Amino acid sequence: QVLKHFSIKSTKKINLKNWKKLVYRINNPKIFLKIGIVGKYTDFPDAYKSLAEAVVHGSLANNAEAEIVWINSEKIKSNSVKEKFNKLNGVIVPGGFGERGIKGKLLTISYLRKNRVPFLGICLGLQLAIIEFAQNVLNIKGANSSEFGPCDEIVIGLLTEWNKSGKKIRRHVGSDKGGTMRLGSYPCDVVRGSKAFNIYKKRRIEERHRHRYEVNSIYESLFNEKGLYFSGKSPDGKLPEIIEIKTHPWFLGVQFHPELKSRPFDPHPIFKSFIEATIKNVKKS
Repeated sequence: QVLKHFSIKSTKKINLKNWKKLVYRINNPKIFLKIGIVGKYTDFPDAYKSLAEAVVHGSLANNAEAEIVWINSEKIKSNSVKEKFNKLNGVIVPGGFGERGIKGKLLTISYLRKNRVPFLGICLGLQLAIIEFAQNVLNIKGANSSEFGPCDEIVIGLLTEWNKSGKKIRRHVGSDKGGTMRLGSYPCDVVRGSKAFNIYKKRRIEERHRHRYEVNSIYESLFNEKGLYFSGKSPDGKLPEIIEIKTHPWFLGVQFHPELKSRPFDPHPIFKSFIEATIKNVKKS
C-alpha cells in the first residue's frame, strides 16, 4: 500500500515470512509470565524502554507472553518482600545511580537468592548482588559501594579507589582519572563451563557499558569459596563483567547493558535464557 501510494514499482516480491512468524508468536503465546522490574524510576516505565523491549524479545523467542510488573524499590520493606515477589516468575534489577532506593533492591536480591527465583542484575543490579552477598553470606562488615558514601570494605568502587591490597588510597587533582566512566563497547572473556558460556556459546563477547563503578576483584577468592563466581572478565582479567551463583537455578549479574543489543528478530541470548528460566520456574511451581 505504501508503494502504491507513492507510485513506486516494486522490483521484487517482499518476503514477510519472518514478520508473519513474529506476529503468530505474539498472537499465540504458549505460556504467560509475570516479570518484575525493580527500580526507582518505575513510575515512568519509559525510563526502562530498552529493557522492557528486550524482555518482549526474549519472551517471543520462548513462545511466551510476559507481563511486566513495575516495582518501586523505595517502597520495598523487609515485612513486604515476600508479598511483592512470591507471585513473580523472575525479577530484573536494572542499572541506575545513587543511594536512593538501594535498601529495597538489596532486600529484593536477598529474597530472590534465598528463594531460588530467577534473577538478572544489570549494571548497578550486579553491583548490588555483590554487596548483598558480601554482607549476608561472606559476613563482611562494612561491605558496600563507595558510590553510596564512605565504607570500611569497598567491594564496589572506582578503579582509582583501591591499590593492590584492596584498600582505599588518596587521590589529588593530578591523579589518573581513567576508569571513572566506562562508556561504549568493551570485550569480555567468558569462562568455559559457566552458565554465561552456555548462554553465549563463545569465549569472547562484546557488550555495551555505561558506568563509573566496578567490582573489586581483590575479594574474588572469598566469593568463590561461598559459591559466587566471576564467569566473565575483561581480557586482562582485572574487571569482573559477569557473576553467577552455580547452585542457584538462574542467578546472573552483568556489568554491561545487554538490552541495548537486543532486537525482535535477534533477541539477546541473556534475555532468551532468563525467560527460559522463568518458564521452568512456572512449571516447577
